[in-house]
Amino acid sequence: MSMSQTVRHVRTMARYNAWANTRLYDAVVALPPGEAVRERPSFFGSIVKTLNHVLVGDRIWFSRIAGTDAGVSRLDEVLYADPQALYGAREDFDAHIIRTVDGWDDARLAGTFRYANMAGETFEQPLHPVLTHVFNHQAHHRGQVHQMLSESGAEPPSIDLIYFLRDPASVLEAG
Repeated sequence: MSMSQTVRHVRTMARYNAWANTRLYDAVVALPPGEAVRERPSFFGSIVKTLNHVLVGDRIWFSRIAGTDAGVSRLDEVLYADPQALYGAREDFDAHIIRTVDGWDDARLAGTFRYANMAGETFEQPLHPVLTHVFNHQAHHRGQVHQMLSESGAEPPSIDLIYFLRDPASVLEAG
């Protein structure tokens, strides 16, 4: 059975995000002790706080889509202060994202879902564009972490989508 471009795109983006997160987190946990939590002039204040924000955002959006409670109360909530523990949680959630989107077909991706934002306002939106937002949100904040890695003296990894797409194993894995 042939897979639609929409389904292929969503599955590819889920795998790309996991790939980019792994490369970025490998660089973060290799930093000297204290560097990942050091306060920096950035929106969330540190590498670990920024990476926590991305995980919080992903949990919120996938909980909204599933109609469940994300278990977080603030966008700047620090779920894991330790970089290695945060890495493990990230890997687990990236696997969850991949399993989830692999179960969706065109009808699900074309459908809408209702949710309440953190202020209690309710919305109904199409799923596919919201997923695009989720993937874009990750890329946006990975760029901030990439910059903070540069400022720490570390060599930030290449995490551009094109490098992922050039890896035949990655593209085949997405379907």
